[in-house]
Amino acid sequence: MSVKEQLQIRIYGDASLPTLIYLPGLHGDWTLVTSFRLAIADRVRFVEFTYPRTLNWSLGDYAAAVEAELLANGIERGWLLGESFSSQVAWAMIGKNGGDDNRFHCEGLILANGFVRHPVIWGVWLAKRFSTGVSLTGLTRFLYVYAKYARFRHRHAPETMASIQEFVARRTDLDRCAAAHRLGLIAENDLRPVARQTKSPVYYLAGMVDPIVPWPYVRWWLRRNCPGYRGGKTIWRADHNVLGTAPKTAADQVVSWLKESRERAPTPQTASPVAARS
Repeated sequence: MSVKEQLQIRIYGDASLPTLIYLPGLHGDWTLVTSFRLAIADRVRFVEFTYPRTLNWSLGDYAAAVEAELLANGIERGWLLGESFSSQVAWAMIGKNGGDDNRFHCEGLILANGFVRHPVIWGVWLAKRFSTGVSLTGLTRFLYVYAKYARFRHRHAPETMASIQEFVARRTDLDRCAAAHRLGLIAENDLRPVARQTKSPVYYLAGMVDPIVPWPYVRWWLRRNCPGYRGGKTIWRADHNVLGTAPKTAADQVVSWLKESRERAPTPQTASPVAARS
């Protein structure tokens, strides 16, 4: 694997701030999170990843690679922000933690239009088949249409407009194959047993218009089955890329959840004077 295709990490903000770790969606990189990162700046230490365009990693490989990179950079604990596909990576990281002090400690999880087990698995297989069969010419045409839409959608966010060019440039034939492989991982894995045992805080952030993940069903399942689920928010003018299409609202909500969880956390008990003398 070339250096270009290795896992990449970028860290913003002071280590004294709460740590928020962004794991990207099916596209696998940080090109669509720019506006959100700027909206949340100075309120968290923001860590973002770009995945290698590998065709053979398992979910466990993704989880292990992210954890190893975090620990290599001295990041031993923090909140995971799992977007779409990476909700699966986040659950896998939680599932492998097992209370081992030598591993990364997840303080909480925020799902950005993510899921546990995708509610429409046949749709995931269909998307994989389409991704595998589409030609490079077809992909190029799709990206042309997407770029036009994105420029209109983000016309008031120059920092996001600049990142769109990087997003389009990264969409190669290898990238298409990597996305198809990630769709296969979604279809083949079931993280519901992990979610059923997760007591760490879990929140759900949704864009109202989302034809990719039926978020009402996901939130219903979390309420009934995940002990750590604390609630969610739907942003009405956002779509599946909720962090990019409603960056300020999303950032404010995430910060509110982090603050709420800190206030709920039990305060360490100090020894009484009598106990201290005994």
